[in-house]
Amino acid sequence: MELKVLIVEDDPRIAEIHRHFTEKVTHFSVCGIAGTLEDAEKMNELLQPDLILLDLYFPEGLGTDILWKIRSKHQETDIILITAAKELDPLQQAMRGGVFDYILKPVMFLRFEEALERYYLHRTRMTNETALDQQEIDRLLHPYKTAGPGESELPKGIDPLTLKKISAVFEHPHPEGFSAEEVGSRIGASRTTARRYLEYLTAGGQLSAELIYGAVGRPERKYFSA
Repeated sequence: MELKVLIVEDDPRIAEIHRHFTEKVTHFSVCGIAGTLEDAEKMNELLQPDLILLDLYFPEGLGTDILWKIRSKHQETDIILITAAKELDPLQQAMRGGVFDYILKPVMFLRFEEALERYYLHRTRMTNETALDQQEIDRLLHPYKTAGPGESELPKGIDPLTLKKISAVFEHPHPEGFSAEEVGSRIGASRTTARRYLEYLTAGGQLSAELIYGAVGRPERKYFSA
Protein backbone atom coordinates (compact mmCIF):
# COMPACT_ATOMS: atom_id res chain seq x y z
CA MET A 1 0.00 0.00 0.00
CA GLU A 2 1.51 3.30 -1.14
CA LEU A 3 0.38 6.39 0.78
CA LYS A 4 0.25 9.87 -0.77
CA VAL A 5 1.59 12.77 1.28
CA LEU A 6 0.88 16.48 0.80
CA ILE A 7 3.42 18.81 2.43
CA VAL A 8 2.04 22.20 3.51
CA GLU A 9 4.94 24.44 4.50
CA ASP A 10 5.69 28.08 3.59
CA ASP A 11 9.48 27.78 3.95
CA PRO A 12 10.81 26.13 0.74
CA ARG A 13 13.94 24.83 2.47
CA ILE A 14 11.98 23.11 5.23
CA ALA A 15 9.47 21.77 2.71
CA GLU A 16 12.34 20.20 0.77
CA ILE A 17 13.73 18.60 3.94
CA HIS A 18 10.32 17.11 4.72
CA ARG A 19 10.02 15.86 1.14
CA HIS A 20 13.44 14.21 1.41
CA PHE A 21 12.53 12.66 4.78
CA THR A 22 9.18 11.38 3.49
CA GLU A 23 10.68 9.68 0.46
CA LYS A 24 13.20 7.87 2.66
CA VAL A 25 10.36 6.06 4.45
CA THR A 26 8.97 2.93 2.79
CA HIS A 27 5.38 3.09 1.49
CA PHE A 28 5.22 6.90 1.34
CA SER A 29 5.47 9.26 -1.62
CA VAL A 30 5.03 13.04 -1.90
CA CYS A 31 2.16 13.98 -4.21
CA GLY A 32 2.54 17.74 -3.79
CA ILE A 33 3.99 20.68 -1.86
CA ALA A 34 1.88 23.74 -0.99
CA GLY A 35 3.45 26.97 0.23
CA THR A 36 0.22 28.79 1.14
CA LEU A 37 -3.06 27.86 2.79
CA GLU A 38 -4.92 28.70 -0.42
CA ASP A 39 -2.71 26.36 -2.44
CA ALA A 40 -3.03 23.71 0.26
CA GLU A 41 -6.81 23.81 0.07
CA LYS A 42 -6.79 23.52 -3.73
CA MET A 43 -4.18 20.75 -3.81
CA ASN A 44 -5.98 18.84 -1.10
CA GLU A 45 -9.19 18.87 -3.16
CA LEU A 46 -7.36 17.89 -6.34
CA LEU A 47 -4.90 15.27 -5.01
CA GLN A 48 -6.92 13.74 -2.15
CA PRO A 49 -3.79 12.80 -0.13
CA ASP A 50 -3.80 10.11 2.53
CA LEU A 51 -1.71 12.25 4.86
CA ILE A 52 -0.93 15.96 5.17
CA LEU A 53 2.23 17.20 6.87
CA LEU A 54 0.96 20.57 8.04
CA ASP A 55 2.81 23.60 9.35
CA LEU A 56 0.94 25.74 11.88
CA TYR A 57 1.91 29.36 11.18
CA PHE A 58 1.46 31.02 7.79
CA PRO A 59 1.51 34.74 6.90
CA GLU A 60 -2.19 34.52 5.99
CA GLY A 61 -3.41 32.42 8.92
CA LEU A 62 -3.14 29.15 10.82
CA GLY A 63 -2.72 25.64 9.47
CA THR A 64 -5.52 24.54 11.79
CA ASP A 65 -7.91 26.36 9.41
CA ILE A 66 -7.16 23.62 6.86
CA LEU A 67 -7.53 20.98 9.56
CA TRP A 68 -11.06 22.11 10.48
CA LYS A 69 -12.13 22.43 6.83
CA ILE A 70 -11.03 18.85 6.17
CA ARG A 71 -12.87 17.64 9.26
CA SER A 72 -16.04 19.52 8.26
CA LYS A 73 -16.03 17.72 4.90
CA HIS A 74 -15.49 14.31 6.53
CA GLN A 75 -12.55 13.74 4.19
CA GLU A 76 -10.55 10.57 4.86
CA THR A 77 -7.25 12.43 5.14
CA ASP A 78 -5.08 12.35 8.24
CA ILE A 79 -2.83 15.13 9.46
CA ILE A 80 0.51 15.35 11.23
CA LEU A 81 1.15 18.85 12.52
CA ILE A 82 4.77 20.00 12.26
CA THR A 83 5.47 23.26 14.04
CA ALA A 84 7.84 25.27 16.21
CA ALA A 85 4.95 26.12 18.57
CA LYS A 86 5.62 24.78 22.06
CA GLU A 87 2.60 26.42 23.71
CA LEU A 88 -0.20 24.28 25.12
CA ASP A 89 -3.05 25.94 23.20
CA PRO A 90 -1.95 24.86 19.67
CA LEU A 91 -1.46 21.32 20.94
CA GLN A 92 -4.94 21.30 22.47
CA GLN A 93 -6.46 22.60 19.23
CA ALA A 94 -4.57 19.97 17.25
CA MET A 95 -5.76 17.20 19.56
CA ARG A 96 -9.37 18.39 19.32
CA GLY A 97 -9.01 18.35 15.55
CA GLY A 98 -7.84 14.75 15.65
CA VAL A 99 -4.28 15.10 14.32
CA PHE A 100 -2.39 11.83 14.20
CA ASP A 101 0.81 13.30 15.59
CA TYR A 102 2.43 16.60 16.60
CA ILE A 103 6.12 17.08 15.80
CA LEU A 104 8.23 20.02 16.92
CA LYS A 105 10.71 21.77 14.64
CA PRO A 106 13.52 21.36 13.91
CA VAL A 107 12.45 17.88 12.87
CA MET A 108 14.79 14.99 13.57
CA PHE A 109 14.60 12.21 10.98
CA LEU A 110 14.26 9.37 13.51
CA ARG A 111 11.23 11.06 15.12
CA PHE A 112 9.79 11.78 11.67
CA GLU A 113 10.35 8.20 10.53
CA GLU A 114 8.76 6.82 13.69
CA ALA A 115 5.64 8.97 13.13
CA LEU A 116 5.21 7.82 9.53
CA GLU A 117 5.79 4.17 10.34
CA ARG A 118 3.25 4.31 13.18
CA TYR A 119 0.83 5.95 10.78
CA TYR A 120 1.38 3.22 8.20
CA LEU A 121 0.70 0.55 10.81
CA HIS A 122 -2.41 2.46 11.88
CA ARG A 123 -3.72 2.62 8.30
CA THR A 124 -2.94 -1.05 7.79
CA ARG A 125 -4.87 -2.00 10.90
CA MET A 126 -7.83 0.17 9.93
CA THR A 127 -7.86 -1.37 6.45
CA ASN A 128 -7.41 -5.01 7.38
CA GLU A 129 -9.38 -5.39 10.59
CA THR A 130 -13.08 -6.20 10.34
CA ALA A 131 -13.81 -6.94 13.99
CA LEU A 132 -11.93 -5.51 16.96
CA ASP A 133 -11.60 -6.59 20.55
CA GLN A 134 -11.00 -4.11 23.38
CA GLN A 135 -7.24 -4.62 23.36
CA GLU A 136 -6.99 -3.78 19.65
CA ILE A 137 -9.24 -0.75 20.07
CA ASP A 138 -7.02 0.47 22.91
CA ARG A 139 -3.96 0.13 20.69
CA LEU A 140 -5.63 2.12 17.91
CA LEU A 141 -6.82 4.90 20.19
CA HIS A 142 -3.93 4.92 22.66
CA PRO A 143 -0.75 3.82 20.84
CA TYR A 144 1.45 4.92 23.78
CA LYS A 145 -0.73 3.31 26.43
CA THR A 146 1.17 1.16 28.88
CA ALA A 147 0.21 -2.47 29.22
CA GLY A 148 -2.99 -3.29 31.05
CA PRO A 149 -3.78 -6.19 33.38
CA GLY A 150 -2.64 -9.49 31.93
CA GLU A 151 -0.47 -7.85 29.24
CA SER A 152 3.31 -7.83 29.25
CA GLU A 153 4.94 -4.42 29.66
CA LEU A 154 6.79 -3.23 26.55
CA PRO A 155 9.36 -0.44 26.54
CA LYS A 156 8.68 2.85 24.78
CA GLY A 157 9.21 2.56 21.04
CA ILE A 158 8.22 -1.12 20.85
CA ASP A 159 4.80 -1.56 19.25
CA PRO A 160 3.07 -4.90 19.99
CA LEU A 161 1.83 -5.38 16.41
CA THR A 162 5.25 -4.69 14.87
CA LEU A 163 6.87 -6.98 17.41
CA LYS A 164 4.41 -9.72 16.47
CA LYS A 165 5.16 -9.28 12.77
CA ILE A 166 8.91 -9.48 13.28
CA SER A 167 8.58 -12.53 15.53
CA ALA A 168 6.47 -14.20 12.83
CA VAL A 169 9.38 -13.90 10.36
CA PHE A 170 11.33 -16.33 12.53
CA GLU A 171 8.55 -18.91 12.68
CA HIS A 172 10.08 -20.26 9.46
CA PRO A 173 13.80 -19.83 10.17
CA HIS A 174 16.37 -19.62 7.42
CA PRO A 175 19.70 -21.43 7.97
CA GLU A 176 21.61 -18.29 6.93
CA GLY A 177 19.57 -16.04 9.22
CA PHE A 178 18.00 -12.68 8.41
CA SER A 179 19.55 -9.22 8.34
CA ALA A 180 17.70 -6.17 9.68
CA GLU A 181 17.22 -4.98 6.11
CA GLU A 182 15.66 -8.31 5.07
CA VAL A 183 13.31 -8.35 8.05
CA GLY A 184 12.33 -4.73 7.45
CA SER A 185 11.55 -5.50 3.81
CA ARG A 186 9.32 -8.42 4.82
CA ILE A 187 7.18 -6.38 7.22
CA GLY A 188 7.27 -3.00 5.43
CA ALA A 189 9.50 -1.15 7.88
CA SER A 190 12.89 0.54 7.66
CA ARG A 191 16.13 -1.23 8.51
CA THR A 192 16.55 1.08 11.52
CA THR A 193 13.15 0.15 12.92
CA ALA A 194 13.63 -3.56 12.26
CA ARG A 195 17.02 -3.49 13.99
CA ARG A 196 15.49 -1.90 17.10
CA TYR A 197 12.99 -4.74 17.42
CA LEU A 198 15.53 -7.42 16.54
CA GLU A 199 17.90 -6.19 19.22
CA TYR A 200 15.02 -6.13 21.71
CA LEU A 201 14.20 -9.76 20.90
CA THR A 202 17.88 -10.69 21.05
CA ALA A 203 18.27 -9.07 24.46
CA GLY A 204 15.24 -11.04 25.67
CA GLY A 205 16.66 -14.35 24.45
CA GLN A 206 14.07 -15.00 21.71
CA LEU A 207 16.69 -14.48 18.99
CA SER A 208 20.44 -14.82 18.67
CA ALA A 209 22.73 -12.69 16.53
CA GLU A 210 26.01 -13.30 14.75
CA LEU A 211 28.37 -11.29 12.58
CA ILE A 212 28.60 -13.03 9.21
CA TYR A 213 31.72 -12.33 7.16
CA GLY A 214 31.18 -12.40 3.41
CA ALA A 215 33.75 -12.59 0.64
CA VAL A 216 33.92 -8.80 0.31
CA GLY A 217 32.73 -5.79 2.27
CA ARG A 218 31.94 -5.30 5.93
CA PRO A 219 30.55 -8.13 8.09
CA GLU A 220 26.77 -8.24 8.36
CA ARG A 221 24.79 -8.84 11.54
CA LYS A 222 22.35 -11.73 11.07
CA TYR A 223 19.57 -12.85 13.38
CA PHE A 224 18.48 -16.42 14.10
CA SER A 225 15.78 -18.14 16.13
CA ALA A 226 17.19 -18.88 19.57
